Amino acid sequence: MPDLNITEPRIYYGELDNDFILVNTDAEEFDYPKGDTNVTTTYEGAGGLQIGSLPRKLAFTLRFGTLKMLLSDSLTSESRILFRRAIQERVQTIAPFLSYDRDPYLVIRDDGSLVWIWDAYTTSTHFPYSQPRANGVNYIRNSIKVVVDAYNGDVTFYQIDPDDAIATTLGKVYPGLFVPGDQLPEDLRRHLRYPEDLFSIQANVLAAYHMTDPQVFYTKEDLWEIPTELYANDEVPVVPYYVIMALPGEAKEEFLLLQPFVPLQKKNMASWLAARMDGDHYGELVVFDFPKDKLVFGTAQIEARISNDPDISAQLTLWNQSGSQVIRGNLLVIPIEDSVIYVEPVYLQSTENPIPQLTRVIVAYADRVVMEPTLTMALEAVFEDGGAPTTPPTTQPPGGTTTTTLSEPTTTTTATVTTTLATTTTTLPGAPCLLTPPAWPPWPSSTIRRPNKRSRRAIGRSTAGRSPSSDGCWRP
Repeated sequence: MPDLNITEPRIYYGELDNDFILVNTDAEEFDYPKGDTNVTTTYEGAGGLQIGSLPRKLAFTLRFGTLKMLLSDSLTSESRILFRRAIQERVQTIAPFLSYDRDPYLVIRDDGSLVWIWDAYTTSTHFPYSQPRANGVNYIRNSIKVVVDAYNGDVTFYQIDPDDAIATTLGKVYPGLFVPGDQLPEDLRRHLRYPEDLFSIQANVLAAYHMTDPQVFYTKEDLWEIPTELYANDEVPVVPYYVIMALPGEAKEEFLLLQPFVPLQKKNMASWLAARMDGDHYGELVVFDFPKDKLVFGTAQIEARISNDPDISAQLTLWNQSGSQVIRGNLLVIPIEDSVIYVEPVYLQSTENPIPQLTRVIVAYADRVVMEPTLTMALEAVFEDGGAPTTPPTTQPPGGTTTTTLSEPTTTTTATVTTTLATTTTTLPGAPCLLTPPAWPPWPSSTIRRPNKRSRRAIGRSTAGRSPSSDGCWRP
């Protein structure tokens, strides 16, 4: 991984900074500690407003309810006041008519500066022939990417979807608010990620609308649901997670957002949904189905196998004594070539000073479950015979869904898995019928692709020629 070149690490506008500050005063600004002294800095950005004259001081005194600006002798003619520094408040004050994702993310630009990128949605409760969700919304589209400069506080709204009628109308109501998406700088475009909130909505709707056979859909015989896992000591739904990995049939790793599925009221794995983000693949949603005539363990089953392993259970019970607490982290389901591997971190923290520390890594594959101090050691232990168990060919079962089909048995070696997982990273969150055409990203011209005879269904890219079902929902 190349070194990260950050030329301006100071963040004046972020997720937590909600108090006003005064800059360019006679008082030195604390930057960071260095040995027995403190390093100071001077703000050189263009953010905020100049305090200037006495009337301005009076106005800011009334606005913020403090006499500091009237009584302080540190203010100069160049002093500025920075407020609305929390990006959530800052952006929503400018455009309160948009909905926003729960998770803004920080990006390093090519010049080393830091900016925040925040996904914004246009929504409606009045889209014709579209079934509403619990909150009444029946239309959602991720048409806007908001960019906030972490140093100056500059806010830019990029409309990356020119076909969104609501965003286009809002742009005409507020001229100059939205910048065309083709003007988004390339160094920012490379960092765009698929928004998790929209992905979760689509995954919940796909749990029913993956069924394309009318009879199967009517009888609801192939419904999916989000699986559960043990996080700490609680059973919680598996939330989507970001990973860097190669899709089955692809030669190059890419940045993905994954969500596994299980059959309704069952524990075995049914499929997983991936959102692609790299290059021209941005916005593609791909479904990989598991064969119904083969048992592929789901997350709850793997959690049970971990808990039932006598060696692992004994060690976790020993650590989980008074004075310490064992935290089992998020269980990651990671496809590797034609296989699936499960990885779960184990943290240990003191009850007095709760700072979690990574203590062990659990890896499960096929009928093996191991726990070792590092991921590399766990992989070596789970594949100690030099290779993974082979996977026999499977057939296409009835039911109207596409399944994973392997043309021949495959073997996954320890070196291959170690190399692949070494590049795998993840962002774990804490954790409308929207199937109108705008609810999905653009659809590819081919909805079925079979690279290396491994079948997968792509949902995304063009809605041309498609129509909603009788209840107004669009089916993938």
